[in-house]
Amino acid sequence: MKIFNDINSLRKILSRKQPIAFVPTMGNLHAGHLALIKQAKQLTDNVVASIFVNRLQFLPHEDFNRYPRTLDDDCRLLSELNVNIVFAPNEEILFPTKQEFLLALPSVADTLEGEFRPGFFRGVATIVLKLFNIIQPDIAVFGKKDYQQLYIVQEMVRQLNLPVEIIAGETIRAHDGLALSSRNQYLNAAQRSEACQLYQILLQIKREIISGHQDFLSLQENATQHLTGRGWKVDYIRIQKRSSLMPAQTGDDDLVILAAAWLDKTRLIDNLEL
Repeated sequence: MKIFNDINSLRKILSRKQPIAFVPTMGNLHAGHLALIKQAKQLTDNVVASIFVNRLQFLPHEDFNRYPRTLDDDCRLLSELNVNIVFAPNEEILFPTKQEFLLALPSVADTLEGEFRPGFFRGVATIVLKLFNIIQPDIAVFGKKDYQQLYIVQEMVRQLNLPVEIIAGETIRAHDGLALSSRNQYLNAAQRSEACQLYQILLQIKREIISGHQDFLSLQENATQHLTGRGWKVDYIRIQKRSSLMPAQTGDDDLVILAAAWLDKTRLIDNLEL
């Protein structure tokens, strides 16, 4: 495995490798990331993983400075999976000057996560586009855990005619259903025990829809009240159309339930497709 910090050396070696599969990460790798790597390895031997904590997608009050950075451990895990190349640049490499060119995104980026984290997806889309330009992959693998992010990247690729195939990786969960996330380590023991309730409420909504309940607004409200009663602060629980991420209407069947909620100072997100 080779670790690259600069763009020119990376491009030089990648020019001799085809096809290339790319898995972007912010490091602090867990089983969810590793599942995406394994998925990429099934498609080609030429897998590039990036490790970069992207300042552009953090709001001023968020956890950019305390976001866990574990480069040595990450590289060890990637080496064990026989990853060919790791791109681990510092900020001066990716942002040699102030990043004033930022993508303008469609209105869907201002809903759900975008409503509560304004500008988040502009930061995500900008860094993903920069990384695509640097690495020029044929394939890129993104996890469904960040469902809206996956949707926006897919739309960016489609609307900008980028020659990249986006592959979706399934959400990896702990034994109790909690979606794996680097931020889970912020939870204390009691909060970790409670955290699985977010997934459980999504399962309950799914069961009710399958049984014929079509009043989506009441399902969302009841789920919010349930979590609030257990001490959560709910940002949103929404039932949306998978094809557009717009609010679902009675009779729609391509559905996804998306949720974001706080346990004390830790914000968790999850989703469940129907």
